[in-house]
Amino acid sequence: MHPPDTATPPIPVTAPDAFERITALLTARPDAYRIIRHPPEGSTEAASALRDHPLEQAAKSLVVRVATGKRSRRYVLAVVPGDRRVDLTALAARYGGRAANFAERTVAERLTRSVSGSIAPFAFSRELDLLVDDGLLVHDEIYFNAGRLDLSVALAVSDYLEVAMPAVAPIAAPVAA
Repeated sequence: MHPPDTATPPIPVTAPDAFERITALLTARPDAYRIIRHPPEGSTEAASALRDHPLEQAAKSLVVRVATGKRSRRYVLAVVPGDRRVDLTALAARYGGRAANFAERTVAERLTRSVSGSIAPFAFSRELDLLVDDGLLVHDEIYFNAGRLDLSVALAVSDYLEVAMPAVAPIAAPVAA
């Protein structure tokens, strides 16, 4: 029998999930957002089609582990337009890191309190930096899964910036052909 994995503890049952936290943040702005119900979907492309908006308005959120030293690292919630990919080299450079890689799924889900494919562009953990690609912010409105695979949010960019308070930098690259 193996000892339990203590490196990535499970999400406490009593902790609010990401959807509850997002709606609590946005309650003061009832005219700035809308909830979109749809069949469960974790793919940015498919979710965008269900929500009926251009792919470049989707806020694709991925947890990245940046190696900042031999035994040190930072976790970053990188948010890029749905038609682009995270530029891991640019992300590592932004943090003065040696390398950047996508975080293990269990770590990403623990830090975001969401299942993979439903991660919202909000950082609720002190262990997670929020960094948004400037190319996503050129739109009036963005769309994203709201911590659940069956619910999304359409949100005015100006309100997103005010509520989420992200750092902004060019961290997206074209998707390889």
